[in-house]
Amino acid sequence: MRCRLRRPSAALILILSLFMAVPAIAGPNEDATKAYERGDYKTSFRLIKPLAEQGNPKSQYNLGLMYALGQGVRQDYVEAVKWYGKAADQGHVPAQYNLGFMYANGQGVPRDYGEAVKWYGKAADQGDASSQYNLGHMYALGQGVPRDYAKAVKWYRKAADRGDASARFNLGLMYSSGQGVAQDHAEAVKWYRKAADQGDAPAQYNLGLMYALGQGVPQGHAEAAKWYRKAADQGDASAQFNLGLMYGKGQGVPQDFVLSHMWFTLAASRFPASEPERRVMAGNNVEVAASKMTPAQIAEAQRLAREWKPKMRR
Repeated sequence: MRCRLRRPSAALILILSLFMAVPAIAGPNEDATKAYERGDYKTSFRLIKPLAEQGNPKSQYNLGLMYALGQGVRQDYVEAVKWYGKAADQGHVPAQYNLGFMYANGQGVPRDYGEAVKWYGKAADQGDASSQYNLGHMYALGQGVPRDYAKAVKWYRKAADRGDASARFNLGLMYSSGQGVAQDHAEAVKWYRKAADQGDAPAQYNLGLMYALGQGVPQGHAEAAKWYRKAADQGDASAQFNLGLMYGKGQGVPQDFVLSHMWFTLAASRFPASEPERRVMAGNNVEVAASKMTPAQIAEAQRLAREWKPKMRR
């Protein structure tokens, strides 16, 4: 089972839209928004900066984001932190989240998990799901706070209840392993399913594994293959490997050595260099499948693997 906690994405800072919440100030702010939307970042920056200097927290946040992204101005994380800090001090939630992110990743400031926890905590207390998730992760890893799985579960649950797929996945892991909660495979399945239904590939893989093992659900190989397939279609190497096994055995799917060969080939190419044993195992299984195939079938499997492309989350 995939048992590593999902780490906060390094791209989380970018999901906060620059003008997702514009201040109700006519004139310069409206013009700044229009300039930004048409890609005229220099004009937008020029119009936003005076509003930020006047103390408007939303403008301060937007200015910080423009410095962080290098839009309309040279990228400058130090300035980004400065302006996020001004907005965060006034209770601006996205600024508090981004400030926590900067401290957690050492962008514009020395890495300081304690400060990251502080700012994530302020935003989390106001209901920000990304901050709740990241705060839970820091408790799970003991970053900036003593490791505390019960508190990790608390914050993962808050984020999960707000629809955060990564929090739902991690909450499923906590129930699977009995960390911070009593081990409960049925509850793990519940949270994996919620994340899987949002298109989360690791959750889809784990849900497939729960069906394959009969943990928290009646054992069902067809259902396992269904969820492995969803994750495999997105490029999950573990799911591709397991799907190769199922096609080779005819377990939950009709036996098909062409598809078994294809999925093992893809898995062998997608397991990271840090997992050489799994790469070798997948490669060995390619050879096992090939030993039961005709040259034409091998050529077809190789063509399918060559032409395969990952699908979007589904």
